[in-house]
Amino acid sequence: MKLQKILILVLALSAYLTINARAGRTQSGQTYQQMNASERSDFVAIRAQSLGKQISGSDYEFTPAFLADIQRQVDRYAKRIGTNHETPVNSDLREVLARGKSQAPTLIAAFKARNVPPLIGLYLPWIESEYVNIQTPNSTGSVGMFQFLPQTGKRYGLSADDLLNVDKSADAAARYISDSLVKFKDDPMKEALALLAYNRGGKKVAIDLKALINDSNRQCSICALTADSEKLDATFQNENVYYVPRFFAAAIIGENPQAFGVQSRPLSSY
Repeated sequence: MKLQKILILVLALSAYLTINARAGRTQSGQTYQQMNASERSDFVAIRAQSLGKQISGSDYEFTPAFLADIQRQVDRYAKRIGTNHETPVNSDLREVLARGKSQAPTLIAAFKARNVPPLIGLYLPWIESEYVNIQTPNSTGSVGMFQFLPQTGKRYGLSADDLLNVDKSADAAARYISDSLVKFKDDPMKEALALLAYNRGGKKVAIDLKALINDSNRQCSICALTADSEKLDATFQNENVYYVPRFFAAAIIGENPQAFGVQSRPLSSY
């Protein structure tokens, strides 16, 4: 009996050490940028799985191909750490994290108030604007930190001035995500689909799912849509396909800044 207990303890310790080694070896001071290819893949896979559980309360069944998509976005972001850019967007990622830190309490509170996972509220404006309250409309007319289209903002009660009000636009974004979570409530990846809908529109995502999802790929619908992007329209292929992987990449860095050489706490701790 005593021998069995010792064996169980040894196995548990071995599993713990293996997980920590695969998670990035940050305890030894090694950053993501210093890891080899295999270690980076393991780091991203473990962190993405953890974030999926935090957001959904269940285990996401990411495909290896989708995890590779996330890793490509992590690599792109990591290259911006320590760079110098004159414009706020695409700036040194340390500046993005600093802006995120100042906005985190507002964003987290707004999404919690609407019973939406706060990590979604925290990292949605990262991939939309990198926490810059953009006042000049882009080619489609989107403005603000959450890049609402005026017509979408109007649907959620936002005036033209409200689009530039972070508190009000954060609440509207939380309601938009909440509506999408209801719309895709029967899908195991409903949170990821709600994110995609924010970028693509709920109606289009529903059409995409109907066209491509079947019993064999239903467990990770966002993985299936991304893998078969060539079967969807040009907008999906050129823009929407990157949106959810980019979200997870942003959250991986924002929740693990020290693993990327940035001496800061996770954004969600502010």
